[in-house]
Amino acid sequence: MYTLDTEGHITTPAGFLAGAVAAGVKYDNRLDLAVITSDRACSAAGVFTRNAIRSAPVLVSSRRIADGRARAVIANSGCANACTGSRGVEDAQKMTTLLATRLGIDTSEVLVASTGVVGTYIPLDRIERGIQDLELSPANGHLFARAIMTTDTRPKEVAATIDDARGRYSIGAAAKGSGMIHPNMGTLLAFITTDATVEPGYLKRTLSAAVDGTLNMVTVDGDTSPSDTTIILANGASGVPPITEKNGDEFARALYCVCEHLAQQIAADGEGATRLLKVIVTGAESVADARLAARTIASSPLVKSAINGADPNWGRIACAAGRSGAAVDADKIAITLNRVQVMKAGMPMLFNEQRLRSSLEGREVTVEVSLGVGGCTAIAWGCDLSQDYVTINASYTT
Repeated sequence: MYTLDTEGHITTPAGFLAGAVAAGVKYDNRLDLAVITSDRACSAAGVFTRNAIRSAPVLVSSRRIADGRARAVIANSGCANACTGSRGVEDAQKMTTLLATRLGIDTSEVLVASTGVVGTYIPLDRIERGIQDLELSPANGHLFARAIMTTDTRPKEVAATIDDARGRYSIGAAAKGSGMIHPNMGTLLAFITTDATVEPGYLKRTLSAAVDGTLNMVTVDGDTSPSDTTIILANGASGVPPITEKNGDEFARALYCVCEHLAQQIAADGEGATRLLKVIVTGAESVADARLAARTIASSPLVKSAINGADPNWGRIACAAGRSGAAVDADKIAITLNRVQVMKAGMPMLFNEQRLRSSLEGREVTVEVSLGVGGCTAIAWGCDLSQDYVTINASYTT
């Protein structure tokens, strides 16, 4: 069994060190350069953006992690190092070389991730100074989570402790994401550690499955970043016997729960968000259809605007489901808002509008939609669309 620790962080698992400094990548006196590293070799896996425009760090890290091993990650906020051509790739590689030299490990063991403004170059001189100033410690997990933030208003962290027949081990995680969130394969920036020994192939498959059902089901604005990256490092410091396909069910469940918790934190902290939106789709013909419909509803500007105004305009939800591309039976579709049924068998239902409006003014809104064609289910998380979202993104580079 496993227990979730909402106060846990990326260095909760044994054998991991973290550090963060204010390197001045974009702003002065703000943490913006972070490192996570293991005191021993790790198996590793990652998933990355499917955007045709891929940042230089994504190009470098996706190649390096292909062999299933890594030992450290260097990440910065303030500059995405995307749309920067060959120079951007060289800069990303230089960042890994600088950190490898500092740590005394091989450059091939270092991965890199960047987030921030697209189309600007990394200030390597500041990065180099920042790497030298880093203090690496198991106590710096919270600092790591703060340093990767951009427009986030709060860090996203969690850990899980697993107790099973093999013994006790942990999973820790940190993520950032607030805008340009509609992941496709990878997601935002998310970093996961575990002190379990995990067979590399199983680690990759388990991470992909967890991301597909959780972090890939988050949407803030329908835009997929060129920097989307999720990385997991497994160092075996707990000493438990290796986890494989044959005995990894509890590990997989705990990892899924960790990713789901991060997903909810990211959606709740969407740029300008005042409400967390949870969309549950049932009665779908396939899991793929359920996910497609859920993400379409959660990302609909009309639905998001209605949620912002606490407006029970459920017709927008029905139309979003209908245009999603998922199979829908128009004579069987049903919708509830915060457990109030507003549509059944394709027809409107009577409900107390004022009472429902009051309910929709809370911090969380749950939309449930049955497509009426099958038995598959999916959940997506999003947020409302407020005027603050426009304000934030109208001046992002300034």
